[in-house]
Amino acid sequence: MEGMAYGAGKAGGAFDPQMFVRQPHSVLRMVSWVFSIVIFGSIANEGYVNRPDEVEEYCIFNRNHNACNYGVTMGTLAFLCCLAFLALDVYFPQISSVKDRKKAVLADVGVSAFWSFMWFVGFCLLTNQWQVSKPEDNPLKEGADAARASITFSFFSIFTWAAQSVLAFQRYRIGADSALFSQDYTDPSQDPSLPYSSYTGGDDLGSPPTAIPYQQPSNEAFEGTPGYQSQDY
Repeated sequence: MEGMAYGAGKAGGAFDPQMFVRQPHSVLRMVSWVFSIVIFGSIANEGYVNRPDEVEEYCIFNRNHNACNYGVTMGTLAFLCCLAFLALDVYFPQISSVKDRKKAVLADVGVSAFWSFMWFVGFCLLTNQWQVSKPEDNPLKEGADAARASITFSFFSIFTWAAQSVLAFQRYRIGADSALFSQDYTDPSQDPSLPYSSYTGGDDLGSPPTAIPYQQPSNEAFEGTPGYQSQDY
């Protein structure tokens, strides 16, 4: 990514699908997108069961509806977030402003770190509630595979989102260095704040040029010159 502004070249280039799918952060987003589908799909389809003597369904995670709601809600939001950032990755090379690219990369760092933390919380919550579930609440072990799948992919999501945050931070560091050079560099000859001095060549090729200040000649300098007469006005 050297020579690029925050991981992409100059704006205006054509979209390259092959290059897009080979980018590590794009691959991680698609993997996280699949994981989110598995999590909320497993809980939404098989996370609620009911006993013959009960009318209302209950959550298989220790009858804790908050656990099921957390998994479904976070999975859905992560699914939408992955789609949004995949769309941003497609549009990113078209962004001409370096400042806008910087904001996008910083948003990627923050959002990815946030989702890594949220999936850590979700993994701990689902694991704890599944372990303390009473066997008599679900004697047939309905939805057991769905519960294990949601717990497993919640655990994997911690690392996929954390890896996205790390990659985004690397893109920010490289982009910040290149943007700093391109924005702060000033040609000394074009800098109006520098003082101007007259140029004169050196005595020979080995001597450096020197700056000689201008001085007004005095009358005494010409008094010894033949034919020169001083005139007073």
